[in-house]
Amino acid sequence: MNNDNEIARRRTFAIVSHPDAGKTTLTEKLLLFGGQIQVAGAVKSNKIRKTATSDWMEIEKQRGISVTTSVMEFDYEGYKINILDTPGHQDFAEDTFRTLTAVDSVIIVIDSAKGVEAQTRKLMEVCRMRKTPVIIFANKMDREGKDPFELLDELEEELHIHVLPLSWPIEQGPRFKGVYNRYERRLDLYQPSKQVVTEKVEVDVSSHALEEHIGEHQAEQLRADLELIEGVYPEFDVENYLAADIAPVFFGSALNNFGVKELLDCFVKIAPSPRPVQAVEREVSPSEEKFTGFIFKITANIDPNHRSSVAFCKVCSGKFLRGAPYLHIRSGKVMRFSSPTQFMAQRKSTIDEAYPGDIIGLPDTGNFKIGDTLTEGEMLHFKGLPSFSPEMFKYIENDDPMKTKQLAKGIDQLMGEGVAQLFVNQWNGRKLIGTVGQLQFEVIQYRLENEYNAKCRWEPVILYKACWIESDDEAELEAFKKRKYQFMAKDKEGRDVFLADSGYVLQMAQIDFKHIRFHFTSEF
Repeated sequence: MNNDNEIARRRTFAIVSHPDAGKTTLTEKLLLFGGQIQVAGAVKSNKIRKTATSDWMEIEKQRGISVTTSVMEFDYEGYKINILDTPGHQDFAEDTFRTLTAVDSVIIVIDSAKGVEAQTRKLMEVCRMRKTPVIIFANKMDREGKDPFELLDELEEELHIHVLPLSWPIEQGPRFKGVYNRYERRLDLYQPSKQVVTEKVEVDVSSHALEEHIGEHQAEQLRADLELIEGVYPEFDVENYLAADIAPVFFGSALNNFGVKELLDCFVKIAPSPRPVQAVEREVSPSEEKFTGFIFKITANIDPNHRSSVAFCKVCSGKFLRGAPYLHIRSGKVMRFSSPTQFMAQRKSTIDEAYPGDIIGLPDTGNFKIGDTLTEGEMLHFKGLPSFSPEMFKYIENDDPMKTKQLAKGIDQLMGEGVAQLFVNQWNGRKLIGTVGQLQFEVIQYRLENEYNAKCRWEPVILYKACWIESDDEAELEAFKKRKYQFMAKDKEGRDVFLADSGYVLQMAQIDFKHIRFHFTSEF
């Protein structure tokens, strides 16, 4: 059984950016080239009420933002491409961080007018930590923005990575003429159109043909810029990109379909195929015969008619077969999956097999948790799916006593997604929801009402941080729990959590109780 050809043609990557840099629009255009959709939905255009393919939740359609990672796959020129479109909003950063554990490379979208924003820095840190190769797409060149050289300097400074422009813009804003594609050594002329693809011209930069296409002044400027680039930046070397030492940069306008095909054509050639994944026990290579995979995301209610959850599994090695028996490591159960699916946002189709790099959806009736491993029998644990300590807390109360059951089920499934964390206060038995950002409370309330027909209301509570505690000294742990009993809670797994109401209280607790370990992320 040789999966090598299948592995070599797979490209699994995430598209990440700050909100509004054009990430979902770029995803749409990539799908357009992959023949998956016929017309791209302008994310913001409320007149036509057509929404982006990858934003399928009701709340995403209304707000015009992505609140959950969606998975899409398509074939393009012999390659099998798996895209994960992630939420850009910082309140959903946790979803994005987890998604980055399931991809082999990343495309970062930057708004050419705003440059590097806070969220982009954070995401880049995660990529750097994991040595994930990055390509940068400078979007919105058809609007006035920063000088391209300034933008490149800012990227190097802010993201701490060497950059290398593989395409170069000719003017910008209303004067934008197109880009010179340094990777393919040709000119791409710009025609503002959301549906038509640009014309390409094979042109020698040193010949007079350049003036005919873009005018004398621009031709001179382009030659000077290219000379400067060749003097300052090294030759492009794929190895440096794969080692995550250098980030190629492309310029374009996703909304007007410009520069996207160039990005895609270069990407499929240079991006890595599935790479080895580090488990606690050993490194797992994609070319191994036996199947292994891990769950990096769970989504409740992809199909509201069926109330079912779907667990997203990244295949790490071997070949996944429909109906074959696989061992669920945490529970020790053997499971068979009769209807594994592949996705086009929430449109899904049943598949019979999947290879390393693929993302498959497994129907979940409450068996899975984020970070679970599936194998053909070997005891393996994939690691590195953190859950961050929440910084915002509210009590969740039932607003409709007739719907207690629905509310309980809704909270259980949504917390299983890792959207937020549920703590039960040991002192008064009340349920407390902790999130990384305010917007998540609105999303939870909205989804409970729309997907589970349950109403909730929030009650404020002032807390500073939740931290998981453990200690080898049982007596000290008991003493701590007694002294802080009003601030002790259990999480979904029944682990002890200390709810500190101020930074000072937390600091004093750490000083007074020397043998207790306070954790601010819980490795699932």
